[in-house]
Amino acid sequence: MTMLSRPSGSEQISAGRAGGNWPRTILLVEDEPFVREATRSILESAGFAVLSAADATAALKVYKEFANAIDLVMTDMILPGRTGRQLGEELRQLSPNVKVLVTSGYTQAEYAADEPHSNTYFLAKPYTRQGLVNKIAEIFDVQLLARAAGQAG
Repeated sequence: MTMLSRPSGSEQISAGRAGGNWPRTILLVEDEPFVREATRSILESAGFAVLSAADATAALKVYKEFANAIDLVMTDMILPGRTGRQLGEELRQLSPNVKVLVTSGYTQAEYAADEPHSNTYFLAKPYTRQGLVNKIAEIFDVQLLARAAGQAG
């Protein structure tokens, strides 16, 4: 099931020196419902709009429909039918510069050993609220407002 939600309340991420339109939209791809909903909640509380998909096939459909609105694809490394890496490769056939954040229980060294694309990022599981928000801020090269950093911890 694909869902779109917009954050409510005040923005908690500042565009800082990066500029751009806010809120940013993240396509969240996670097959575990609890993890997907918990991550969605974290992202929304940080001021992001969230599209979600439970597998790579659904993610590709959502991406094709909303590609112009999606700023980042956050995907689990292990998905039914294909890996997050394979999903990233398929997305890059549609949009060569798409930013992809892969999350996994594997270490970054294990993942990065054969990941050549510069717009691919890694976040080890389990991650904290603050760790996730900080990683996304790093990807977008933005500054977190003090309130967002405090709430994310």
